Amino acid sequence: MMAQHKIADPNKGGREMKTAKTFFMTLLSMALLCSFAYSETPAGKNHGPSPRLLTPQNSALILIDHQPQMAFATRSIDGQTLVNNVTGLAKSAKVFNVPTVLTTVAAKSFSGPIFPTVQAVFPSLKPIDRTSMNAWEDNNFVDAVKKTGKKKLVMAALWTEVCLATAALSALDNGYEVYIVTDASGGVTTEAHDMAIKRMIQAGAVPVTWLQVLLEWQRDWARQETYDAVLAIAKEHGGAYGQGIGYAKSMLGEHAGEGTPK
Repeated sequence: MMAQHKIADPNKGGREMKTAKTFFMTLLSMALLCSFAYSETPAGKNHGPSPRLLTPQNSALILIDHQPQMAFATRSIDGQTLVNNVTGLAKSAKVFNVPTVLTTVAAKSFSGPIFPTVQAVFPSLKPIDRTSMNAWEDNNFVDAVKKTGKKKLVMAALWTEVCLATAALSALDNGYEVYIVTDASGGVTTEAHDMAIKRMIQAGAVPVTWLQVLLEWQRDWARQETYDAVLAIAKEHGGAYGQGIGYAKSMLGEHAGEGTPK
C-alpha cells in the first residue's frame, strides 16, 4: 500500500492568525470594559468612601407596623430580640438626627399602638395610621417620606413578607435606594421572612442589620459628638458587643475607646 501524504492547507496559517487576532481583540475589549466599569465606580473616581454607604445626611429611617398584633404572629425572630433591635435602631436614628417616619396599620381598631419603647424615643412623632397593608399606597405616608428629602431609605417592618416587601418594592420602583433591616423585621415563618428578603434583594434592595446601620452612621470613632451615645446604645442593645464595651471600660478605665487620641 502506498503511503498517503497530507496536502498542506495553504489557508491554514491565515485562519490561525485570524483566530488569534479575534481572541486578542476579545481580551482587549473585556479589559477596556472592566477598566471603564471601574472608572465609573465611586472608588475609581476619587478613592473615597463609597456613596453606597449610609450617612446621617443621606438617609431616612422608616419603621412600619411594629405593633403588638403584628408581633404576636411573628415567628422568624424572637419577640424580645425584635423589640430590642428595633428600639436600638430607633435610638440610632435619634442620635444622628436622621429623619424618621413611623407608621402603623389599624392602630385603634385591631393592631394596637407602636411599640412603647420605639414611641419613647420619638415622643412627639405621631405614627401615620393606615388601612392599607402597603404603606406606599397611603398618601400621607408617601408625603412624609418625600418630606425627608432623602433618597436612601432604611426600612424595617412587620411582617417582612407583607408590609416590608410591598413598601420596599414600591419605593425601589419610585427611584429610592432601599436598605432593609433584616433583624428589625420579622415574618410569620422563617421561610416567609427569608423568601421576602430574597425577593427584595432581587429587586435591588440592600440587606443590613440594625447594628451595622448604627456603626455605618458613626463610621469614625474620632467623631466625638456622637461617640458616647453610640457606645451607650451598643452597650444596652448590642448583646455580646455591648458586653465587650463594658468589659473594656471596667478593665482599662473609662478612658478606653477606639477614638481616644494616642
